[in-house]
Amino acid sequence: MTDRYRAFRALHRPGDPLFLPNAWDHASAAALAARGHPAVGTTSLGVAAAAGRPDGAGATRAETLDLARRLRYLPALLTVDVEDGFGDDPAAVAGFVSDLAAFGVVGVNLEDGRRDGGLAPPAQVAAKISAVRAAAPGVFVNARTDAWWLGVPSPLDEARRRAALFRQAGADGLFVPGAPDDLVATLAAEVGLPLNVLYRPGGPDPAALGRLGAARVSTGSLLFRAALGTALHLVDAIGAGRDGGLPPAPGYDEVQGLARRFAT
Repeated sequence: MTDRYRAFRALHRPGDPLFLPNAWDHASAAALAARGHPAVGTTSLGVAAAAGRPDGAGATRAETLDLARRLRYLPALLTVDVEDGFGDDPAAVAGFVSDLAAFGVVGVNLEDGRRDGGLAPPAQVAAKISAVRAAAPGVFVNARTDAWWLGVPSPLDEARRRAALFRQAGADGLFVPGAPDDLVATLAAEVGLPLNVLYRPGGPDPAALGRLGAARVSTGSLLFRAALGTALHLVDAIGAGRDGGLPPAPGYDEVQGLARRFAT
């Protein structure tokens, strides 16, 4: 295990969770790192939409790898959303994660949602996790189950079953987007892995989720969608002759500086 892996793992503290903002390109990741976040994630929706491709369809393997390459000088630990690993073959998934690790990536999100809207067989996901763990031991594997998002029957029981298999396969954490707030404490106590939950506007803040036992709180695609929404709000306001009423935007020189500081 590498020092970077140990440092990233140490940030996952139940009760005092890692607040992980998710970026979609170099500028957003560099801006978040410049704000002092010790770790930054990527959002597969943001990466896919920025490239004009669908999310969750295995269509952004090249874009994901290229973004990791461009973020390799970021002064923050980087974890990358790799959807389902961009394939069903565990060896191929492990090879892709090894390529990411060569650019300094210290973590990946690996999900069990399938492109047909169902859940992949848990043994298949576990095989991918095992292959990644063997090929890239310095990468934190955050195994994601979409049991709630995809509306499967008895999602809590399904998440428990999958968590046990993923843990045995070598997963470092469990991500449960969509899990109800009142089940966070139950999951944190039972799954035997650092629990990652998704922040949602109007829900508990990261500190409150930490008190329930969460070890990591991610923004997911929220920042990307908010940025898009803000742009639409502002252009509509300007077009209608109104003041947008938004916080000040970063200046031209500030944005230019991000590229000079954190890229080659």
